[in-house]
Amino acid sequence: MTEGAGPLSGLRVLEIAGIGPAPFCGMLLADMGADVVIVDRTLPNAETIDLGAAAITNRGKRSVALDLKSADGIETVLDLIARCDVLIEGMRPGVMERLGLGPDVCLERNPRLVYGRMTGWGQHGPLAHAAGHDLNYIGLSGALWYAGQPDEPPLAPPSLVGDIGGGALYLAVGVLAAAMSARETGKGQVVDAAIVDGSAHMTSLLLALKAGGAMVTERGRSGLDGAYWYSTYRCADGGFITLGAVEPKFYHLLLEKLDLLDDPAFADRDDLDAWPDRRAQLERLFATRPRGDWCALLEGTDACFAPVLSPEEAATHPHMAARGVYREAGGVLHAAPAPRFSRTPDPAIGRIPQRGGDLDAVLGEWLADDAGKRAMGPSA
Repeated sequence: MTEGAGPLSGLRVLEIAGIGPAPFCGMLLADMGADVVIVDRTLPNAETIDLGAAAITNRGKRSVALDLKSADGIETVLDLIARCDVLIEGMRPGVMERLGLGPDVCLERNPRLVYGRMTGWGQHGPLAHAAGHDLNYIGLSGALWYAGQPDEPPLAPPSLVGDIGGGALYLAVGVLAAAMSARETGKGQVVDAAIVDGSAHMTSLLLALKAGGAMVTERGRSGLDGAYWYSTYRCADGGFITLGAVEPKFYHLLLEKLDLLDDPAFADRDDLDAWPDRRAQLERLFATRPRGDWCALLEGTDACFAPVLSPEEAATHPHMAARGVYREAGGVLHAAPAPRFSRTPDPAIGRIPQRGGDLDAVLGEWLADDAGKRAMGPSA
């Protein structure tokens, strides 16, 4: 590996263009130095939004545009598959097989291939062929259950818990684990990454707390989903803050900072019947001053406090700015690659490729001959 090239330098990844978690997984691998090539359609898909230079999840990748409805297009993809380590795709079950690019065909062409499949429901099961989105998957998996208050509908951040957390990140871990195995054994395999699987797996800590008696099934009656000391509050200027004073010593400090230490109403923090009244009292308190005042009082202390910031605000926050968490490239705000590595420096934000703009370069490097340079007609 070349110093500074990223820990995944030398790993070749072919990504069948799609939307949502599979492209995010490809971006994550590219951020860490993998050579990720997108197989784009020759013409934009009418069902998706072409973000152009704002397609952040394409950063650091290269693009080849091929007609997957033509025999030449499929043969070129198979030629590339024969020379890559990982393929990732996010089609509905059966689509890749109908194209002639299913796992059996691809693994026959390249026995060391890691074939990463990203779906919401998984490759099998009663719902496997149904349409769905992030909210549906985490609703079914149990991951959405605690995201709300009593008598209110559960609410989750858009596309984070399911598409990214339970989907893209699990696909990335899976294909990297399988790639390590392939390097040792010479044998590739299929990675079936389903959002329902990953998001259910993400509830393991909550399941442990529930089994230990620290969580109950009823929403809003446990320390992490209903407690007034673990919640968000509106401030006088319309901004919001978060509290997370779970441990007794942090709770004690929070009360001290808020001048509530001697208030008998807060003495027994585990009195569930009193939680609504205490929440209402804190709501009134935090509504008396703007967010900046509460930041000045609580930020940086062990009261477990933080403001609720937009991404643009977060980019300029002193802590986030010191770590370079957000960066601007081409007039577009990006979250910087994560995690960080001690030997390979933080990479620059990768360029966002133009559709098909890297065809000759990729074929020249990966195929090293003229075999893949066929005339590609436009998609029907």
